[in-house]
Amino acid sequence: MRFGIHLPQYGRAAGGEAITRVARHAEALGFHDVWVSDHVAIPDGAPYPPSFLFEPIVALTWAAAATTRVGLGTSVLVLPYRHPLELAKELASLDQLSGGRLTIGIGSGWLQAEFDALDVPYAERGARTDEAIDCMRACWGEQPVTFAGPTVSFEDLKVVPGPAHPIEIWVGGGAPPALRRAVAKGDGWHGTFSEPERTVPVLARLRAERPEETFTLSVRTNWDGIATDAGDIERDLDALAGAGLQHVLVTPAQGDIDGWLRSADALWERLAPRAD
Repeated sequence: MRFGIHLPQYGRAAGGEAITRVARHAEALGFHDVWVSDHVAIPDGAPYPPSFLFEPIVALTWAAAATTRVGLGTSVLVLPYRHPLELAKELASLDQLSGGRLTIGIGSGWLQAEFDALDVPYAERGARTDEAIDCMRACWGEQPVTFAGPTVSFEDLKVVPGPAHPIEIWVGGGAPPALRRAVAKGDGWHGTFSEPERTVPVLARLRAERPEETFTLSVRTNWDGIATDAGDIERDLDALAGAGLQHVLVTPAQGDIDGWLRSADALWERLAPRAD
């Protein structure tokens, strides 16, 4: 199994030095990848998600520049928020400059206030996500590129440089449309873990429909090395491993950088014996 860790990109621990330190520490420990989340603007007074959050591609580029080999991921990038042609260029540039280390978890989004502020029709988010996946893949292929979709069309454009390697797209979400999208368009699934009883049947369904091992099954957890009981982590890992899970993202919940680093140490101590 492979393991990733979320960077201190949000909340009280977030900052440039914090992102650098955790990215380098995760690489030194042996984590396979480091991850960021995506939100643009949060309604005042909303209890979730955190309103203080660095822009994900900028934050991930910062982490990439501070490291040499650890993978880079988004959990998850909300595709309808951005024009797919511009996003394809940004992601290809990051992958090229980092030496081919990028994986993108993507989603269609759920916070309607953000869609309204960005002037993106909330009801079209699923269709726009599908279109964005197709558009980005076209941009990362043969040049020049011609693409015709419901909201994005262009002809004979060169979108270079391309990525340094084929960027995998892991589709996030547990709703039926998201699962269908993962099967139809994804290189993997990146869901949110709650408990084995809910997640294991989803893993079984996805593996039945996409049996190839190259289709990665991944979950994001709220495991913290200090706050989460070690026995609970072991129990859940046993269940998830038995269901064929291949990748786990852990998300420390500490409010300062020293706590985040201690959480990373404790998590890796528990996870390392299971790492590929």
